[in-house]
Amino acid sequence: MAWYRQIWNVLRPGRTQRNLERELSFHVRERADELQAAGMSEDEAVRDARRLFGNYTSQVERTREMDINGWLDSALRNLRLAVRALVKTPAFTTVVILTLALGIGANSAVFSAINAVLLRPLPFPEGDQLVKLTQTRKQSPFVAPVRLEDWNRLSSTFQAISGWYAEDESELSGELPEKLSRALVAPRFLQVLGVAPIIGRDFSSREEHFGGPEAVLISHRLWLRRFGGNPNAVGQTLRIGRSSVPIIGVMPASFLFPGRDVDLWSVSPPDAPYAQSRESTWYTVIGRMKLGVTVEQARANLATVQSNLGNQFPKTDAGMGVSIEPLKEITVGGVRQSLWLLFGSVTLLLLIACTNIATLLLSRAAGRQHEISVRFSLGASRASVATQLLTEVLVLSLAGAALGLVMAAGASRVFPVLARDLPRIEEIGLDGRILWYTLACAIAATFLCGLLPAIRGTRRSLAGSLATASRALVSGRNTMQFVLVGVQVALAVTLLAGAGLLVRSLQELGRVSPGFEAEHVLALHISSNWGETSDFKASHQRVTRILDGLNSIPGVAGSATSVTIPGVPVNYQIEVNTAEGRAPSEPKMLAESRAVNPSYFATMRIPLLTGDLCRDDQSTAGMMVNRSFADAYLGGSSAIGHRLFQPGNSFVVPSEIRGIVGDARENGLDRAPVPTVYWCFGGNQPGSYFLVRTKVAPAALVETVRRKIHELEPLRSVYDVIPLSGLISDAYAENRLRTILLAFFATTAVLLACIGLYGTLRYMVSIRQREVGLRLALGAMRAQIVRQFVQQGLRAVLCGCLAGLAMAEAAGRLMSGMLFGVSPSDVLTLAGVTGIVVAVSVLASLLPAIRASRLEPMQVLREG
Repeated sequence: MAWYRQIWNVLRPGRTQRNLERELSFHVRERADELQAAGMSEDEAVRDARRLFGNYTSQVERTREMDINGWLDSALRNLRLAVRALVKTPAFTTVVILTLALGIGANSAVFSAINAVLLRPLPFPEGDQLVKLTQTRKQSPFVAPVRLEDWNRLSSTFQAISGWYAEDESELSGELPEKLSRALVAPRFLQVLGVAPIIGRDFSSREEHFGGPEAVLISHRLWLRRFGGNPNAVGQTLRIGRSSVPIIGVMPASFLFPGRDVDLWSVSPPDAPYAQSRESTWYTVIGRMKLGVTVEQARANLATVQSNLGNQFPKTDAGMGVSIEPLKEITVGGVRQSLWLLFGSVTLLLLIACTNIATLLLSRAAGRQHEISVRFSLGASRASVATQLLTEVLVLSLAGAALGLVMAAGASRVFPVLARDLPRIEEIGLDGRILWYTLACAIAATFLCGLLPAIRGTRRSLAGSLATASRALVSGRNTMQFVLVGVQVALAVTLLAGAGLLVRSLQELGRVSPGFEAEHVLALHISSNWGETSDFKASHQRVTRILDGLNSIPGVAGSATSVTIPGVPVNYQIEVNTAEGRAPSEPKMLAESRAVNPSYFATMRIPLLTGDLCRDDQSTAGMMVNRSFADAYLGGSSAIGHRLFQPGNSFVVPSEIRGIVGDARENGLDRAPVPTVYWCFGGNQPGSYFLVRTKVAPAALVETVRRKIHELEPLRSVYDVIPLSGLISDAYAENRLRTILLAFFATTAVLLACIGLYGTLRYMVSIRQREVGLRLALGAMRAQIVRQFVQQGLRAVLCGCLAGLAMAEAAGRLMSGMLFGVSPSDVLTLAGVTGIVVAVSVLASLLPAIRASRLEPMQVLREG
């Protein structure tokens, strides 16, 4: 039986058991035939044969034990021999372990991110039953409290439906106001999520109704920071604004919903007078489906419910639909492609590492032919020798995997550094699944690295092995080593091309003219709550007072407010119409909506093209539009004077277009300017940004700005103070993460491929010393020797480059959605990648080639 079939049979215990029973049955039958030949009947012979054989089951077990013990003894012996052989070659062992540790460690680190973000269910009981619900009316994706309660009451496919909205508060218990993020939740919030406080209780029914007692749940983080983890924190109060609110419970440390920065949860009563309008939309809605209900069934059921509500409330609900998506998909869907790209890249890196090690093992096995031939001459089977070789690789793989786990634990910390807003990033870490995955990588690496060298190293006959045990006059072709080098180069070129395209994409993004100036601008938040927005006059006066105070600071060139940040991807497309009306044949006027105050354009250096800036005057409603909007819908400069309104939204009054400004990339630097309307809104809704243009470095004025705002508004906290350029940079952290990591993987892959080429040529030089010495003795030029070895290496490299370019073309098309300003088949990038690989490969080939050319012919021939 072939040696590899014997090994395979050992890995299948059921097959071994059947073979064992068949063999023992043969012995019983043979004894019965002897007794029958002596004159017994067939039944008597079988009965006596079984009696003489003894307990059949016991014999099977005893024989199986002996067989297993033999294999165990053999495995332990192979393990001892493997460790002894590897210790004798410390340089080789160290290189292989480090190479495997790099490949397996990087693979495990990326898999830990995929496991935490994509594979692991949400950290809630039956998390796959959680969904996000959105009304499909374009004016607002949020849901009115009364509509949420209707959905919860009328739907038959949900256990419960709830919602939340967030605002930032100033907590005044300390010496200075402290910013705390608070989620105001609808009834049933914790019931939907299936979470309970670790200390204290959930909200009571009285607290969930308007006019009931106030109460707050606090985060585990705030509990530790403010109360030192004291259980008596329940019952104490927090000063939020002008109110003292009692703490009724502490949430678990793992509860980070709806965001990792939320510290407070309070009730937003749906029966409040201000919450009765079906046009008052502010809830982000989640629901827990009943067990066994699919998303499709929930969609159909809620569509019927909303259709009935449309008939009951035609003014507000007619034509409105409901979108339902799994909460996990909403949470992590945006990074799925990037993480799988990194996983594919790191898997290629592991394949390159395994191929590199296979090349080294082939060279090592060829150098051990004398040892192997001696073992054959002493009676060793091919299976035992191959098992010994594979055991050595297994030891190397396990050592590399152990070191790789240590590297993975450190490498997993890279994700928060490069992309701190990555969803579920706090869950990334090593767990049992990662350990099993790393072990699987080690076993896979054993076979990928060791199977081919084991087959080739044991295939020669004893005579052939002994005949070639000494250094040959003319060596063999060693084609397999060069094939493996070509494979490494092909995979490295694929990775390097992908990294090159991402780097070029970032470069192109950096060259984009955004239409505004982000340098020397400081962005910050000032705490406020939604209740303050009901008094627009007071809100307007407060914002004006703060802006005047900021403008009075020496070194400040101007200040403004905006609900969103220019250059940061935020899509809020609405439909607008003119008060004069438009013909039915004309296209709908769809535009991005931005709420700013009039000084926004001067602060952000967005040029005024024509008309006037809207005035900061509450008696008139003015607005601005960008050039794209004016050209697309209103005939360019003739747009001035038109009055626009938002159909179906009574909260936005019709406003007159006062002027046209230049196009700015408001919804992302990687997106071309689109039609945009700017509502001149001087209020300050929660989450609005204050933008301060400075004449000096923005960081130099941070403390001055903080002190000025505290002087003007002592009860408000100032937070998230950061230069605007840094804020925009953080918005593209995911791009930066995949670019940096892919570039690192690609660089490592190229280095490994070149090390493989260097090792292969160096091995060839060592086994062809007599051939090279003879040629030099016969008059060959040393330059010819160098050229021969370099050309031999370059043939493998060029073939690998061609294969790699073909794979890079396919990979580039898969990455096309991640690129900006560069084609997936960008000639400059692919040519540059090929040039880099070839240049580095030439350097890797020159070192062993020059070494071969410097051999002393007489000394080599004498030693041979």
